[in-house]
Amino acid sequence: MPLRKRTALACCLGAISAILAFAPAALASYNETVFFEAPTQLLSATERPAAISQMQSLGVHAVRILLDWNDVAPDPNSRHKPKLNLTNPANYNWGQYAVLMSEMQSLHWQVLLTVTGPVPCWASSCAKKRVTDPNEADYGQFLEAVGREFGTYVKLYSVWNEPNQPQFLEPQYSKGQIASAAIYRKLFLDGYAGLKASGNFNGMKVLMGETSPVGSSVEGIPAPLAFMRAVLCLNSHYVKAKSCGKLPAAGYAQHPYTVPTGKTGVYWVPPNPDDVTISTLGRLSTALNRAAAAGAIAANMPIYVTEFGIQSKPNPLLGVSVTLQAEYDAIAEHLAWENPRVVSFDQYLLSDDSAYGFQSGLEYKNGKKKPEFNGWRLPLTVTRYGAKVAFWGLVRPAGDSSTSAATTGTTTTTGTSGTSGSTAASGNTGASATVSSSSVVLEYSADGGRKWKTLLTVKLGSRGYWSAGGNYVAGRVWRAQWTAPTGTVYDGATIAAYSTSGKLQ
Repeated sequence: MPLRKRTALACCLGAISAILAFAPAALASYNETVFFEAPTQLLSATERPAAISQMQSLGVHAVRILLDWNDVAPDPNSRHKPKLNLTNPANYNWGQYAVLMSEMQSLHWQVLLTVTGPVPCWASSCAKKRVTDPNEADYGQFLEAVGREFGTYVKLYSVWNEPNQPQFLEPQYSKGQIASAAIYRKLFLDGYAGLKASGNFNGMKVLMGETSPVGSSVEGIPAPLAFMRAVLCLNSHYVKAKSCGKLPAAGYAQHPYTVPTGKTGVYWVPPNPDDVTISTLGRLSTALNRAAAAGAIAANMPIYVTEFGIQSKPNPLLGVSVTLQAEYDAIAEHLAWENPRVVSFDQYLLSDDSAYGFQSGLEYKNGKKKPEFNGWRLPLTVTRYGAKVAFWGLVRPAGDSSTSAATTGTTTTTGTSGTSGSTAASGNTGASATVSSSSVVLEYSADGGRKWKTLLTVKLGSRGYWSAGGNYVAGRVWRAQWTAPTGTVYDGATIAAYSTSGKLQ
């Protein structure tokens, strides 16, 4: 979500239901790409160099960028459409977007470009928020210009940001029906046609969705699955209207934010079955399968988690402690990784956006690092199963999940076993990426993190993933430690054990 966004999850704080357990690791999505978002820093000529340096140290290889139509359009405040060829990129002011894309290309980082509103006055009803009734034909011309300008490098696009949110698209409802869905369908089809006409369409993928997680009748927000059905001309039973053809989307993008309550952490399950949070991505999988069976989309459509973060205090509604933020975000990434349908994850933001009350950053607004900063570099989860614990982790700088495709292979036992009862296996040794010889050290502390002891050393898989098992010991906390090829030693965040119901152990 852009920096101006206010969260719409507060409406769901009281709804807590069943819990989703981890899926079998054998089904994990080993080819998952992790996108990173730092919109303020990356689009600032003065802040970008330091931000990129930070992101490199964290192991970032892919970014999501929101391209606001109004920001680059010619004469955006005029009610009269410019008498220009609006498919010609030379007629737009690309500004820092062009500089940023050039730098991303030189770094060989993958870019997901979400092309969204606000809308230039001449391409909408020119309401105050510039999101009302955007003209789909004008949007198609804009996407052709975008494809011509950036399409030789950027091959992954998404149409609009959170189109089920009234702050990004209006009207949402008309006479009790979801009106935004028909607008969005037209935007997608014309935008897709524009990219196809750009001359750079070869290799491009265009995503639909980018939906926010939870609907609210009070705030006029359609639930994501209700919105999706309306876009695809499906009724509540997934029967498609004959007047609608198949939408040529390459994937569905979802923002599965959660309400991290003290009792369930990220495992919170919203009671409305049309809502989709990080622990209920299976709902989206089922909905996509039913939509494909109805002929509305292609079969086996992948799920892209394209915006996610855990808010820390001082957010008054959704904020958790910075310790819990690091633990919950790792669990969320683990949940996404274990879902074979999910092909991407996302971190929003680098720094807190205190002006708009969004504290999901890895550091505070003043630049002070939270535990999540080190935790994001070395995510670790500790899951208790009775007398045993299962460790899962990633050394993010050791793997580049954005530049090569992976296939699952056999795992190789590389850890130790003994009185601690720990065993280890490197993850995804069958991947096609260059195999790293690095190892990660798993440490534990019995005094809350004051003194640390080595539990075991695990050889990393080809993408930096690893897993291990051991005995549960009450009162312990854990962390991962990794030594980079440069000799720099990195410590991850302090992590406690959780059950698969989200309860702290």
